[in-house]
Amino acid sequence: MSDRIAAAAKLAPSASLTVEAVRSVRHWNDHLFSFTISRPSSFRFRSGEFVMIGLPGGEGRPLLRAYSIASPAWADELEFLSIKVPGGPLTSRLQSIEPGDPVYLGRKPTGTLVADALTPGRRLFLLSTGTGLAPFLSLARDPDIYERFNEIVLVHCVRQVGDLAFRDDLESQLAGDPLVQDQALLQFHYLPTVTREPFRTTGRIDALIDDGALFGHPLTGPAAFDPASDRVMMCGSMAMIRDLQARFEALGFREGSNAAPGDFVIERAFVG
Repeated sequence: MSDRIAAAAKLAPSASLTVEAVRSVRHWNDHLFSFTISRPSSFRFRSGEFVMIGLPGGEGRPLLRAYSIASPAWADELEFLSIKVPGGPLTSRLQSIEPGDPVYLGRKPTGTLVADALTPGRRLFLLSTGTGLAPFLSLARDPDIYERFNEIVLVHCVRQVGDLAFRDDLESQLAGDPLVQDQALLQFHYLPTVTREPFRTTGRIDALIDDGALFGHPLTGPAAFDPASDRVMMCGSMAMIRDLQARFEALGFREGSNAAPGDFVIERAFVG
């Protein structure tokens, strides 16, 4: 029996988990990859939510981690973006998956990076670092977000140019998307920035705010955040989230939740 067949034999659905098949895997570089899995017909989620993904662990118990869903809510498959952590209990094994391999999928997605957790506004800023891009890939392909906001700005900050996953799709303003390509052409703006290599935009998100680059053409409106009209979602490094959260609160922004919508939201499941 091969290792993969033996592993498959250990996966069994439960009250909280289904077993799904890997459909595709893409390695962006030596420390970043994305993958798609089959989607149960009963699986429903809101754009921006996360779900548990895993493999068999010790003593037959599943080894699970929270992953934001990168695919749009209407897609037939579920897509995820992951780093490769040397020696990581799950990622060191997950990075070796191949099409056809089984993985665990949690039955109940959840999260606060959803449009329902924000009050109405004019501009929506999606501020991400690294794999924090994932939930915003789903949100940017949700037709509802273009009805709620006049402009959607996706900022992705990474160390190296090669870390700009999905860059071609985002630079094209989601051209070819079956549901949002027309709206995205007029309303969606993508701002990638790199901190450790030469690139057309360099620097961390806070630096782009300070020098006004984050508000440049073709974005309209003031070159500053306004709690009366701007809404913000943040996902990525804890340092980025903490720094920007303090900045927004000082400007009068209120943190939102599913129970009490506000001006900005973060995903606390990923923040220590």
